[in-house]
Amino acid sequence: MPITLTVPEGLLSADAEVQVFGELTRALLEVSQLQGNAFMTPNVVGTLNVLPTSRIFAAGKPAAAAFIELKLPGIALASKESKQAFIEAATDAMERIAGGKLPRERIWTNIVYAAEDAWGIAGRSYGSADLIGAIQAAAA
Repeated sequence: MPITLTVPEGLLSADAEVQVFGELTRALLEVSQLQGNAFMTPNVVGTLNVLPTSRIFAAGKPAAAAFIELKLPGIALASKESKQAFIEAATDAMERIAGGKLPRERIWTNIVYAAEDAWGIAGRSYGSADLIGAIQAAAA
């Protein structure tokens, strides 16, 4: 379940980058009630895009901002409450770890979904039923 974080240069130290990804991962697993699941945990992955400050925009002008994008299969975080819980936790983590360098109103989060049977892990296509089966098998 890829997480993409885009931030401006100088916002986070190398340690803070690791810390924020740990917190984003924990937030996703907690909201999904899948903490410790042997299938899900290693499949929460991510990338960090650190861009020059002149390459990040808000209101059409360069601005300090952070963008958190979470890509999920259609079955994940289906309820409005679970989406809200992840967005809140992700925003809280980013704001806290940025240590006052980034106002909350400059943190945007979005959740996008893969089409059915379009979730690939280790070269295998997973649909919703396949993912549920793998998650349940790992929990057993």
